Amino acid sequence: MSRTGLFAAWIRRQIPAILTAAGAAAIFLAVIILYQLPAEPVGYASLLAALFLLASGLLRFRSYVKKHRELEALRSRITIPAIPLPETADLIERDYQELLRLLDRERSAIIYEKDRAYEEMTEYYTIWAHQIKTPIAAMRLLLQTDGAPDKDELHEQLFRIEQYTEMVLQYIRLDGKGSDFVFRTVSLDDCIRQAVRKYAQSFIRKRIRLNYEPVDARVLTDEKWLVFVIEQVLSNALKYTPRGEISIYLHPDRPLSLVIEDTGIGIDPADLPRVFERGYTGFTGRADKRSTGIGLWLCKRIMNKLSHTIEIESEPGRGTRVILGLKSEPLMVE
Repeated sequence: MSRTGLFAAWIRRQIPAILTAAGAAAIFLAVIILYQLPAEPVGYASLLAALFLLASGLLRFRSYVKKHRELEALRSRITIPAIPLPETADLIERDYQELLRLLDRERSAIIYEKDRAYEEMTEYYTIWAHQIKTPIAAMRLLLQTDGAPDKDELHEQLFRIEQYTEMVLQYIRLDGKGSDFVFRTVSLDDCIRQAVRKYAQSFIRKRIRLNYEPVDARVLTDEKWLVFVIEQVLSNALKYTPRGEISIYLHPDRPLSLVIEDTGIGIDPADLPRVFERGYTGFTGRADKRSTGIGLWLCKRIMNKLSHTIEIESEPGRGTRVILGLKSEPLMVE
């Protein structure tokens, strides 16, 4: 902005002060006329007052221009957090500056969360793209072999593709604005049976025994999301249990806590504290090239959103226990 434009903007800002000064001068002039004071001392005093006001106005205009230039220079640095704003002695300006700092901190936090979410999404889709290639490549090899392909193996690979596709859809829904959580009291046995039916063929193919008796319990939850978590836990149990059995039962000492226990290869004690971290596979996961470290991380996030808990206990070579805490506090209506 040119100096003329700055001066015009400054004058507009000083209009209240100018009107106040004009009113005071009018009162002063009326008193002089009424009392018929000598013109010479009055004129001399008026000249000195005018010079003082002019000098004061010029100094204030200079300060106004300086502050404008400083604020204009800060525009190019707006992406830098904690911008050093010009010092001011005015209370209102300090209030505005504090408001700007608060808004800047909020903006920085929002940008950080968005960047983090984008990085997580990019990493997840990269992993998923590599993950989905494995069953597709296996199916291609089966179809290229001589004779009729193994139908059971083809079904298994198709099932894995469906599983990975469902996982990515749930990932998208979990962070979407329309996360369709519908909380109601549901039968826990219905949720377990849905998950077991989905993996029935895997139990048969791997000859894994299932120990399950109806638990006869009801929980306040979102049925669709809870079923997804149970399915993921069963998938891991089947993946890391080459032989033996999987048991599903209520914890004897914890109220409304569902236990899914297997007799598989177990988890190394050094890996247990990190099994819910995104992308962490640990020793067991590195032994199984299909592991991506996404399933348990996704389960943990879902359980947190459902106000449930998930814990893992394991011993290498003896199996793993996953404990889903489903207890909820009753709502009191006042």
